[in-house]
Amino acid sequence: MRDQQHDFSEIHLTLTAGDGHLLAATLFEPRGTPFAAVQINGATGVRRRYYRAYAQFLAAQGYAVLCYDYRGIGDSQWRGIAPQQLRMRHWGERDLAAMLAWLKQRYPQAPLYTIGHSAGGQLLGLAANNHLVDAALAIAAQSGYWRLWPAHLQPTMAALWYGVLPAAVALRGKVPAALMGSELPGGVAREWARWCRSPHYISDARGRPLREHFDAYRGRMRFYAIADDAFYAPLAAVRELAGFYRHARSDVRVLDGRAHGLHRLGHFGFFRSEARVLWPLTLAWLRDAASPSLPLAA
Repeated sequence: MRDQQHDFSEIHLTLTAGDGHLLAATLFEPRGTPFAAVQINGATGVRRRYYRAYAQFLAAQGYAVLCYDYRGIGDSQWRGIAPQQLRMRHWGERDLAAMLAWLKQRYPQAPLYTIGHSAGGQLLGLAANNHLVDAALAIAAQSGYWRLWPAHLQPTMAALWYGVLPAAVALRGKVPAALMGSELPGGVAREWARWCRSPHYISDARGRPLREHFDAYRGRMRFYAIADDAFYAPLAAVRELAGFYRHARSDVRVLDGRAHGLHRLGHFGFFRSEARVLWPLTLAWLRDAASPSLPLAA
């Protein structure tokens, strides 16, 4: 058992994607050799600092944890490129992939895990080097196709993707934070809205599904749908995304915060300190993922 607490350092970094874009990152590094390296891939527009408490929890258990901001988000501001030229797919193909390569280079002998929140669980399927990942957890990660939502929410979702986001980009060149909770560059928002209008969700400019690297991933995966998260990631949408990784060894579980004494969890609650009681569930899964002969923790 690894129940002891470990000292760790918090190191702020500027890392470089394959196309030269600079990305702000924070590494939580325990003293000595880590049990594994963990990359946290954030939700759409969510800054890395949001995951700090959870990253510290894992680091205190002996895991090296990397958090970072996608290009155009937080401290990873674009340079030399118009915001309309930024794409959401770049977050997976370039940013997420670059962070995987950096972690593997820093800890070549350690298992490599990812924890993806919402879009962070989707974008792993765009990284050509996702074979480096031994196991992946996805928290409230989903396909964004609007018809996967409960019938009473579909009109709202359709209005968002067909009207509100395209109009905001046309008028402002971006999506303001007041609308979505965080500011999104225009090119990212436009592509995201197009994906959410498509039954394939993640797709190229011609509407063809992007599945090459989803198909290539064969590691272990667990998808947690949040019981009270119908607005952002309903169970049907979580199951749909799990199906994108058709060769992974995966399962889908529903996480109900009320069973753990939490009144509300929702789409963003898991990574808040108030939900700390849930974090050992994911830690147990990561520990078991390091032992392929053992069944994974419930």
